[in-house]
Amino acid sequence: MNKVTKHDEQIARLTFASVYPMYVAKVEKKGRTQAELNQVIEWLTGFKSDDLQQLIEEKAGFDVFFQKAELNPNAHLITGVICGYRVEEITNPLTRKIRYLDKLVDELAKGRNMEKILRK
Repeated sequence: MNKVTKHDEQIARLTFASVYPMYVAKVEKKGRTQAELNQVIEWLTGFKSDDLQQLIEEKAGFDVFFQKAELNPNAHLITGVICGYRVEEITNPLTRKIRYLDKLVDELAKGRNMEKILRK
């Protein structure tokens, strides 16, 4: 098994419930809010805050999370490096979607303007 396949499998086993608190902590540590985080997630996935809470309670894996999501048609505009991987070069569809989310959270935490994060 190559390194990329193993990485994809590890990421696919994560639950949204286990990662969401880390997203919240990351953005709040940098002076952003949970509401802004939810806005970014809603832009990417279409999920409202109530939907996110339900997915957390269900301990939905990222596979289920993104199966239920309606990915924003402009998600392909999310580019750059996150966790050592260039987002636009990731071939596994689930891993690419997870890294889209990671990239948006990273941009929010770095203080990027919301209009740019939401690719307006």
